[in-house]
Amino acid sequence: MRLNLLALLTCLVLLPSMTYANDINEKNIYGLNEHVYIADIDMHMTAKLDTGAKTASLSARDIERFKRDGESWVRFYLALDDAHERAFELPLARVSKIKRRSGDYDPEEDKSYTPRPVVEMTVCMGRALRTIEVNLTDRSTFQYPFLLGSSALKTFDALIDPSLKYSVGQPQCDTNNITTAFAE
Repeated sequence: MRLNLLALLTCLVLLPSMTYANDINEKNIYGLNEHVYIADIDMHMTAKLDTGAKTASLSARDIERFKRDGESWVRFYLALDDAHERAFELPLARVSKIKRRSGDYDPEEDKSYTPRPVVEMTVCMGRALRTIEVNLTDRSTFQYPFLLGSSALKTFDALIDPSLKYSVGQPQCDTNNITTAFAE
């Protein structure tokens, strides 16, 4: 009887750590930077994975909201370099309020946030293909044109190892059935 009680107590002590180990095994390990493919714009690029940011951001310029068949859409150009002169159009998912940094606060506007259009995009990283929300903003002064924040990283079941870079290699997803958002 005493042996059975000891075995039971041992199992109860080890159970939480076994559950944690299984959760970790189901996660994908990514580095600080990874190669991604954004199917909606048919573009490969490098991304920064940032657990300190909440949302994903894509470097865009000349962002314009418009109506199509009574629905809200957004038209934009990639803010990467002069070679990207093609407009993209996607349905507007929502408008987010991004908290401004202290140096970015304008007392004239009396706003502590910046409104940004948000679209849904299908992104491939490694072998994982996910649809995530991405806000559009000019990131041309940053090293990486695409940032994946914590909300997107949760969608990818990601664990981030900042000592790694490009740990999952080039994107390897089947994206044949995804339509792209090129403007007509």
